[in-house]
Order: sequence, then structure tokens, then C-alpha cells
Amino acid sequence: MAGIMAERWKERFPALLAIALPVLAGLAYMALRGAPPSYPIVNAIALALAAALVLVGLPEVGERARRIAGAGLLALFALPLLTGPETSGIARWLPLGPFILHAGMLTIPALGVLAARENVLGPVALFAALLVALAQPDFASAFALTGAAIGLYQVRGDWRIGLVIIAGFFIAISAALRGELPPAPFVERVLQDATAASPAMAAILALALAGSVVAMLFGTGLPRTARYPLGMSLVGFLLAALINNYPTPLAGYGAAAIIGFAFAHTLAFALPAGTQSPP
Repeated sequence: MAGIMAERWKERFPALLAIALPVLAGLAYMALRGAPPSYPIVNAIALALAAALVLVGLPEVGERARRIAGAGLLALFALPLLTGPETSGIARWLPLGPFILHAGMLTIPALGVLAARENVLGPVALFAALLVALAQPDFASAFALTGAAIGLYQVRGDWRIGLVIIAGFFIAISAALRGELPPAPFVERVLQDATAASPAMAAILALALAGSVVAMLFGTGLPRTARYPLGMSLVGFLLAALINNYPTPLAGYGAAAIIGFAFAHTLAFALPAGTQSPP
């Protein structure tokens, strides 16, 4: 048993490190800049849960379970449209007791991993998720979905994924024009605020986030069909956070991205190697 856990730790530690680096940098930034005490506590707990999730793992996920999980994630992403909370006509958060979770950051990384295994249903699922992002509206989620599709296109070159990318750019622009909210400190504009307060801290945050992207794209040992959608969805979230008032993934306050990317990596490790639906 100890040997199995040691081998699993060795295999999955790079994926955990990719998530942990910006989270730890964000915790340092919150501590130095006087964030509310609950913020670093929530992120630290989320990181501990993420570590347990990645290292313990899931049983092997077959085709039927994969499709059920995809449908469940898509439904979870759309749930805020039914349940709220809603602010100025914008509904992109899942209520969880006293907390709210960003639905896109929680579900999109895993959706990208699952879509990569489906030649026909994958592009359909990504397009359906883009329509949800348009309805919420959420530029960050739309951009992350477009990024995941770009990553997948780099691997497969499927014309259907190309159409999703084109639609994604137009949907992202439309969502950006309708979905802006004032920034919340330590959630949105983290890199911009850090630059104004401490360029050295901003550089640490930027390097941690860049390292996370590089590690997800090239360093986790997963197949490219998992690494590229994961890494590029993180790029999409990051670009949205730099362009406008959207949450900074992993480094900013919020458990959704931490748990979402941890679950996506865990799911990718649980998928049988080489399985692909027929074209």
C-alpha cells in the first residue's frame, strides 16, 4: 500500500505543484496586503482538499461514466441561471452555504478534459457551455472555453473544434459587453493591484501563474489531449482577469478554481489511456 501511494505521489506531484504554486503565492500576497482573515483560510482549505483529491484519485472512468460526468458538469455550470444568486442580471455563481463558487472555474477545466475524449459530443458540449456563458453572461468562462477548444484543436485539428473556436470568440465579445461588475479586492485585478502596491510581489504572482500554465501544458505527464485543454483554459481565465474585472484564478481569493483544476487533473488521471469515441 505504501509503495502504491509513493508511486502515485511521484506521478501526480507535478500536477499538484502546478495548482499549488499560484495558490501559495496568492496566500503570501493576501497575508502581506491585509486581506480579510477568512480569505487565506478558505484558499488554504481548498488547497488541502485539492491535494487530497489529486493524490487519492478516482477509480477508472469508463465511457458511460465519462458521459454522465460531462452532462453533470454542464448542468452544474448552467445551474446559476436557475438558482442565482443574481447581480445586475448576471448569474455565474453557485451558492454553497455562506460561500459562492464561480461556476465556470469549478466546471470548465474538467469539461475540457472530457470533451477531448469525444469526437462528436465534445464539440457539442463545448458549444453548449459557450451558450451558457453567454446567458450568464461571463466573459471569463467564454474565454476559458475558447482556450480549451484552442488547446484541443492543437492536438486533433478537428474542423468541428475550429467552428467552436470561431463561435467562442464572438460569444466572449458579446459576454464582455454585457457582464462587467465592479472589482472585488483580492478576487479581481489581483495582478494589477499587486503591481501598484509591490512590483516584487506582482512579479512573484506573475511567475507563479506563468509556471502553472507551463506545467499544465507540458509538465504533468498526462496525454496532450488533457494537458492542452487544461493549460489553455487557465490561459483563458487569466487573460480575462487581465483584460477586465474577472476573478484571478488560483492566485486570487476563491475556492472554485483550486477545486476545479484539481478535479480536472484527477479526472484526467482516471481516464483510461488511449480511449476515444468513434468519429
